[in-house]
Amino acid sequence: MRALLEEGADPDTVGEDGLPVLCVAVAAYDERVAEALVEGGADQYRSLPDGTTPLLRAVDLGSPTMVLTLLLDEPQLRVPQGMQERLLALARHWYEIGAAEELRRRTGTPGPAAVRLIPDGEYNRIEQISLGELTVRAGHGGILTWLERAFHIPTPVDELAARALRYPDEEDADSHGDWFAACFTLGERRDKETWAAVAALRHHPSPAHRGFLADALGVGGVSVGTAGQDWYPDARNRLLAAWAADETDGRVLARVLAAYPGCNEGPDSEALGLRYADHPESRVRSEVPYYLHTHGVPLTPAATTALLALARDPEAEVRAAVCHVLGGGRDLTSETRNALLTLVRDPEAGVRVTAAVALSSSGDREPAVADAFVLLLDEEDQLLRLEGAYGLAKLDDPRTGAANERVGPLGPGFEHDHRASELWYWTWRNRPDQA
Repeated sequence: MRALLEEGADPDTVGEDGLPVLCVAVAAYDERVAEALVEGGADQYRSLPDGTTPLLRAVDLGSPTMVLTLLLDEPQLRVPQGMQERLLALARHWYEIGAAEELRRRTGTPGPAAVRLIPDGEYNRIEQISLGELTVRAGHGGILTWLERAFHIPTPVDELAARALRYPDEEDADSHGDWFAACFTLGERRDKETWAAVAALRHHPSPAHRGFLADALGVGGVSVGTAGQDWYPDARNRLLAAWAADETDGRVLARVLAAYPGCNEGPDSEALGLRYADHPESRVRSEVPYYLHTHGVPLTPAATTALLALARDPEAEVRAAVCHVLGGGRDLTSETRNALLTLVRDPEAGVRVTAAVALSSSGDREPAVADAFVLLLDEEDQLLRLEGAYGLAKLDDPRTGAANERVGPLGPGFEHDHRASELWYWTWRNRPDQA
């Protein structure tokens, strides 16, 4: 599609059915083609023969990712007030009545709907509902949230939480499209009225509500504010610091620790990490290493002891977090080096690769480190072999040439990979005419 548009194709080309090609992409839930068309000039707000628009059809079909794709520019300036109200009303109708019930009304089919969970975009999931000959995605809560955000309508905090937590599976709630829309929208809000409601939600009796708030505050730590919001970072950090000290639910505490940006800063960071180093919830323990991180400064004896203990944790996610911190560009001690050399032989491939990354970033030139990289060349996983060869190249080890051959051809996606670049540069430096 991008190639056709670059060659001069009309992005609003109409098919035999009288509909523009953008409607075809919308109906197929093909966000990539829809994005290419909109960026190429297709009009997502154009009026169609049946009185709808491509955006209105996207709302009807229930994919938050598709609707967000079609809201790329300032819609509150381009969409007339009447159409804004129509879009909001349609999304609200689907959300309030429920996708299955609306399909029963449209199809006249009384039986149960077929429901399956499918990906919606790269990171989210949505229920796909089928009844009779109609199929929609049940992401209208997320769509309503995105539309309100686009049209500068401040959704109450309690309503955002209700949309995020409409689905009962608390473990997987944060991958649902409705949850993501609510979390992102709340995370970027900076007004004092919202903050008062946020502070109150922190004491909600439901762990699900508190977990949602923690994730939204995590989003708030990375989203960009505007002038006049200088108060927000300090207020957010104070709330999270106090919360991290007294949260009793392990799953919520893990999300609070993940959201708190002071984990690598300030005198209380290490104390907070040490407090939870033996917490029964593995997700909490996996956050602890980052609270002991010192950005290249030597670790304290207490932090070193805690990290070495966590390096033997039964959960792979905890051991992987330790790898990130033990490397971190710092000089290795005999203890931390031995821990990483053990982890590079870990039963879990993900731990082995993070240990290899930590060893290569440390620049440690002990022979045992180079030998560990050589062991990775026997791995079945090409990425692990690549990490091993990269580590040898950084050490300018004479075994790098053979290691590069063991990696094998790299497919698409490695054109700008730092590991592949280092191997190419090593080969260039060591070509015969340079001898």
